[in-house]
Amino acid sequence: MTRTLSRILIAMAPAALAVGLAQAEVKTPSESDKREPKNAKEDVDQIGDRGVGKAINFYSLEKEIQLGRQLASEVEKNAKIVDDPVIAEYVNRIGQNIVNNSDAKVPFTIKVIDSDEVNAFALPGGYFYLNTGLIELAQDEAELAGVMAHEIAHVAARHGTRNATRGQLIQIASIPLMFIGGWAGYGIQQAANFAVPMTMLKFSREFEKDADFLGVQYMYKAGYDPASMVQFFERLQAKQKKNKNAIAKAFSSHPMAKNRITAVQKTIDELLPEQPEYAVTSSEFSDVKARLARLNARRKGPQDDPDRPTLKRSPNDEPILPGEIDDEEEADERPTLKRRSLS
Repeated sequence: MTRTLSRILIAMAPAALAVGLAQAEVKTPSESDKREPKNAKEDVDQIGDRGVGKAINFYSLEKEIQLGRQLASEVEKNAKIVDDPVIAEYVNRIGQNIVNNSDAKVPFTIKVIDSDEVNAFALPGGYFYLNTGLIELAQDEAELAGVMAHEIAHVAARHGTRNATRGQLIQIASIPLMFIGGWAGYGIQQAANFAVPMTMLKFSREFEKDADFLGVQYMYKAGYDPASMVQFFERLQAKQKKNKNAIAKAFSSHPMAKNRITAVQKTIDELLPEQPEYAVTSSEFSDVKARLARLNARRKGPQDDPDRPTLKRSPNDEPILPGEIDDEEEADERPTLKRRSLS
């Protein structure tokens, strides 16, 4: 299977190289309260028109989408996709909002995998998978959005096919499949089980830093509090220090180092103008987590957790799951907003 995928990748490489765009001229930072971007990549007002994915790459966008579709089919042969329509629609809606406020040039297909592991990964071409374990770990919607924004940034910057291109430049006859470790906190260990070439997902520190830098901009542009990304990373770092196996082996190559968290905070402080309010969470987020708890209870069964409460039902009745409310009630609900004073 993996040899077939390697041949696919080699066959899809065109003869010519794409030349990356030069960065814009660096400007002197403004002394006013308004934060001035140094170049286009730092200008959140230009998101979508910045060419962040333009660099040496053997793959056209069309071939990248085709490649992602093939790899996604391998993932879904082995993964258990959550088919709950409420959960699937909610996660997809958050992701598509971020995609619409990103530099991505491909459509996204976003699905939830039923797994307790804290993992997420995006394949080239916009095929994005998020584990239920990651949703359960997030404390609010903005934290979930931050993780999704990081993954969307990998696709927007075309890190997967740029990685593959680098591999082909080093050894054009074959693309090495590196089934070790993973990206800086999520999904590679699981992706390896799905026969996905690691050149598409195991990124360098340079690419991880780039995805953090772009991702925090995307979640900010989508209306979320960018500080939630820092908050989530700090909690992951604490879990890693307490128990190296608490999250996943994916931390082995690019851990949640303090300097990585500091870099994200610096991006927030220096490039993102403060807004009077941000979206932090919503009642839907709580409802989705409650539905996941019910799904886990059904999957594991009461024998696995004798202290877990059980629900009684009549023979012809299913209990109402949290989140199953009237459309009119749902329309009246508003997301929780976090107000911040403008200095």
